[in-house]
Amino acid sequence: MKEYFYSKTRSLRINSFFSREITLLFITLFFVLTFISCKQSKQEKTVKNKVHLTNLTTKDKLIAITGNNAYSYFIYKGKTMGFEYELLQRLGEKLGKEIEIKVVKSIKEMIEKLKNGEGDLIAMNLTVTKERKKILDFTEALNKTRQVLVQRKPKNWRKLTKDKIDKILIRDPIDLEGKTVYVRHSSAYLTRLKNLSDEIGSDINIIEADDSLSTEDLILKVSKGEIDYTVSDENIASLNQSYLPNIDIETKISFSQKIAWAVNKGDSLLLKKLNEWIEELKKSKDFYIVYDRYYQQRYYYKYRRKSEYFLSRKGRISPYDEIFKKCSNNFGYDWRLLAAIAYVESQFNNNAKSWVGAIGIMQLLPETGKHYGADDLSDPEQNITAGVKYIAWLDKFWQKYIKDKNERIKFVLASYNIGFGHIVDAYNLADKYGANKNVWFNNVENYLLKKSNKKYYTDKVVKNGYCNCIETVNYVKDVLTKFHQYKQFTK
Repeated sequence: MKEYFYSKTRSLRINSFFSREITLLFITLFFVLTFISCKQSKQEKTVKNKVHLTNLTTKDKLIAITGNNAYSYFIYKGKTMGFEYELLQRLGEKLGKEIEIKVVKSIKEMIEKLKNGEGDLIAMNLTVTKERKKILDFTEALNKTRQVLVQRKPKNWRKLTKDKIDKILIRDPIDLEGKTVYVRHSSAYLTRLKNLSDEIGSDINIIEADDSLSTEDLILKVSKGEIDYTVSDENIASLNQSYLPNIDIETKISFSQKIAWAVNKGDSLLLKKLNEWIEELKKSKDFYIVYDRYYQQRYYYKYRRKSEYFLSRKGRISPYDEIFKKCSNNFGYDWRLLAAIAYVESQFNNNAKSWVGAIGIMQLLPETGKHYGADDLSDPEQNITAGVKYIAWLDKFWQKYIKDKNERIKFVLASYNIGFGHIVDAYNLADKYGANKNVWFNNVENYLLKKSNKKYYTDKVVKNGYCNCIETVNYVKDVLTKFHQYKQFTK
């Protein structure tokens, strides 16, 4: 009996020992696997985040996301303008990089595209908020402003004293209780109104407007009586008041807030470069001249908003849009490309005349115009039609060599600017020296530039001699850039 008890006890001890060992083994394995999993997850997250960080050493181009409005980025009489647009051009010069501008309708979509790696920075009149700082890194402030309530003055406001107007309108934010206020979706205005509702201890009926509507659109709706209230940054509201004098913007609903650009969270190198540039820029008179141009000169804002050539979501590029569209139908070219060529050639000045005798909108020499049916180059329709006929001839010529239509147009543009002979020379040089003769950028354009070098303009394959062709290389880029800009604003 004693032996049995000892044997049983020993067995239990052995089983207990192995049980403990197995349990410890499983616990150890659990922690090891958990650690590896967490480490992999962290590494994957780090790698994923790095994908969207801007490598300034390898990127030739920065993509800036912005909105389309009458102060940040717009087209007026064919010319690209705007506070953000002008600053971005200066940024590109400072960094030595091309800046591509991508127009996005809503702030929410801007942030999504930035996070997805579809852009490098948001260049927009963005209010810096705690919520946004959780997902974005902001630059040094470009400006400061306050949020104001935009409301409509009474119909007979011109005949009323200020005191009487003040009694009719909301002057204390607490009186927004029960009122309906429309604001842009995902805007800082929405957050401010929610906080204000808590502060006054009453509900404000906040309606998030459609993403396609800008702050300017909502202000216009207030002016027209379609809605009663919206919220805007004071500097934007002030501009719109010059255009819409029946709106009131005196009621402040926030303290001063910073306005800045934004980059992806953790994009420290780009942020550092932007901040260095902003610090330097704000010490210059140039920054304040640009700021005044778009935010202080209210008369010019009013003038361009009223113009039929203010191209935002509507309006015309030029007085000649119908002619461009007619030629587009007849010859199969995008009318906005034709408009872009005309703008770069003459800025739509029908009286333009170059030092070599080129005339009118499309800058045609009299003999060229006559060859393509223009008896009077001072007539816009004859001038444009003859220019497009010449473009069509050049396109037909290059079809024998360049099959890709999108690539061919670059050869056509270069030929339109300087003559197809020099472009054929560059094509042949590219072929001889091992570049891709069917690709313009960084290939044939490089050999066009080499035609100012004796080694190349005396080469046996060159038939048209010396050419200082930097203007032509820039011309192709300028037209394509303008074409891209026009496409962002028109159909």
